[in-house]
Amino acid sequence: MSFIKIENITKRFNDKLALDNISFNIDEGEVFGLIGPNGAGKSTLINIISGLMSPNNGTVEIDNMNIKKDSIKIKSTLGLVPQELAIIETLTPYDNLEYFGSLCGLHGKLLKERINECLEISGLSDVKKKKVNKLSGGMKRRLNIAIALINHPKILILDEPTVGVDPQSRNYIFTVLKKLSKEENTTIIYTSHYMEEVENLCSKIFIMDEGKEIACGNQEYLKGLVSSNTNISICINNLNGNILFELKNLEGVISVKEEDNSLLLTTEKNFSISKALSILENNNASLSSISYDNSSLEDVFLNLTGKNLRD
Repeated sequence: MSFIKIENITKRFNDKLALDNISFNIDEGEVFGLIGPNGAGKSTLINIISGLMSPNNGTVEIDNMNIKKDSIKIKSTLGLVPQELAIIETLTPYDNLEYFGSLCGLHGKLLKERINECLEISGLSDVKKKKVNKLSGGMKRRLNIAIALINHPKILILDEPTVGVDPQSRNYIFTVLKKLSKEENTTIIYTSHYMEEVENLCSKIFIMDEGKEIACGNQEYLKGLVSSNTNISICINNLNGNILFELKNLEGVISVKEEDNSLLLTTEKNFSISKALSILENNNASLSSISYDNSSLEDVFLNLTGKNLRD
């Protein structure tokens, strides 16, 4: 059973239709990617899922609770990392966590334990008493995430969490999120303008544009929407005509092109490379390398929307 159910969500701002009948499901512990260009409606959708905004039509159910009827209960299970930093820069990381933890109803020994846990997770223990305005941009972003984790959320929603972040902090954030998903079974909704982040983190992806669903599914499914073929590059040191003939007549091979000592095979999606390797072995070919060139998520997005993600 799905942990989060989004059904027929519609939202209007005066005459503008921001969300047009959006529906999808998210399983518990899943890292769910929500992507689209600026103005696609991602932030509006996040605000509705978080209970910060009401839709004109449709329902949001989280862990069998309805966002309208059980808003307070649902909010207590959420952790939200907004695009803009939601931290107090004149305080220290420790004091920030103490303040936001108290707003969540934490106090005493439990609050201190949670603060130290979040400092450890975010890698900020060594700077916990340093004023936030003296920290790097990457550390501030990590503190933004740490604050969202103070109440041990079942669901963590991150809206562009790595904007302006250095590569080291970005990798640290990825490590934290993967650990939360796998070890804590935290359900994560992740938005980003960086397609490589989505490919790295997300098991399921929802592509939207102008408030509408463009496509939804795992990466393999989405890539299959724009290409049913696979390109395989094989480097061979002693290529001969017999190898070319046998490969061209191999079931599942669409075409074979020769380039210097390399072969470029265009094959059907479920082609087994072992068949080609057997031909090479039988002809005593010396294999140097094999590489695959499948459609990237960036290709998928451009093909389906006609836009770049950062448009």
